[in-house]
Amino acid sequence: MAKGEWKRSGTDDVPLTGRSECEVFDDGTNTFFWRAHTLTVLFILTCALVYVTLLEETPHDTAYNTKRGIVASILVFLCFGVTQAKDGPFTRPHPAYWRFWLCVSVVYELFLIFILFQTVHDGRQFMKFIDPKLGVPLPERDYGGNCLIYDPGHPADPFHNIWDKMDGFVPAHFLGWYIKTLMIRDWWMCMIISVMFEFLEYSLEHQLPNFSECWWDHWIMDVLVCNGLGIYCGMKTLGWLSMKPYQWQGLWNIPTYKGKIKRIAFQFTPYSWAKFEWRPASDLRRWLAVLGIIFMFLLAELNTFYLKFVLWMPPEHYLVLLRLVFFVNVGGVAMREIYDFMDDPKFHKKLGQQAWIVATITVTEFLIVVKYDPTTIMLPIPFFVTQCWILGIVLILIWTLWRFFIRDITLRYKETRRRRQEGSSDRDRVPGHVDGSNSATSGRSRLNGNMDTVRHRKS
Repeated sequence: MAKGEWKRSGTDDVPLTGRSECEVFDDGTNTFFWRAHTLTVLFILTCALVYVTLLEETPHDTAYNTKRGIVASILVFLCFGVTQAKDGPFTRPHPAYWRFWLCVSVVYELFLIFILFQTVHDGRQFMKFIDPKLGVPLPERDYGGNCLIYDPGHPADPFHNIWDKMDGFVPAHFLGWYIKTLMIRDWWMCMIISVMFEFLEYSLEHQLPNFSECWWDHWIMDVLVCNGLGIYCGMKTLGWLSMKPYQWQGLWNIPTYKGKIKRIAFQFTPYSWAKFEWRPASDLRRWLAVLGIIFMFLLAELNTFYLKFVLWMPPEHYLVLLRLVFFVNVGGVAMREIYDFMDDPKFHKKLGQQAWIVATITVTEFLIVVKYDPTTIMLPIPFFVTQCWILGIVLILIWTLWRFFIRDITLRYKETRRRRQEGSSDRDRVPGHVDGSNSATSGRSRLNGNMDTVRHRKS
């Protein structure tokens, strides 16, 4: 791009049906930060391997050497991916950052595949190699308990049930839904996923004890306070990002120190912004795609709880937090690639690489849950819960048939009937062959009558 050129972010000269993108001004400065450093990384990596081979004495500890060898293999793969992998749709703070998380996705998927191919006992004991505290059954906990908002049995603190729920998970819920809103970029989809997950917790509390919560914890603290406030703040941030001017200058081209500091801060904001317009009711393909996105989103949420349960990981363990951080970084890229695939199928003939690997990870996690604890998964769902889900699925099917089949057939029939009626009315208004003949005949009769009168007068 020439220096000082205005360009439209995303693909140029592509008709976008459901996406509006902002315009970006970039002065084209290519600093050291943005240049490729493949030879530098290769040199540093080679020096590290030479040091380990020639200068470092290998310890006589098989377990330690195995761990170190696995970590070194992963680091070499990450170095290759960061420098050589294909760029995704995001470029800030740096394309290498998103290539790094793409490679982490591949490593995590390979780890899940390894766990999937182990026996249940070996898979759980393998977690001890990561943390010796793991591989131990989780203690039984009561998550439901007393659901009274005002408990007169505790006069010293009658609202103790509410204060007991105010733990670290409250800001985690808020922050999680704030980030999810930035990923999905649509209010109604976020609210549907939020409410649907609470229904899933109601439906599956007979399988996992931590799904058993008080009604006010489900609908007031989770849906309204934590999730709702996170979605609201996320939508406000989306509004600011859609209105923000995207004018980029090189750091050394900015004359003032205040401008330089501001430029460094804005490096961690998007390079450009695209407003998502999912339009699920526009056609059948988009409707099925949106249903698939919601389903995979809910499945990934459920995997968080079921993986902790089947692999014996406490909720506060750092691996659980690392998994959430991982999905925060890869989820936004995957959602953008899915939207591009839906919105512009002519130019995006295949699903994006990050979206593909995230979908694979979600399915693999679920398969691990099914293999490691089929008894819990197969616990019979209560009858009234089954009735509710069957009713919901039937209503979705009926609406789908009406909206994309029956309604379209009815509209086409009415349109055809209207056109036929307009055509027949047009034919009635235009003089036809029969009417023209009658008019001509009557005209000739009147003319003949006049001529007869003239002949009579002459005679």
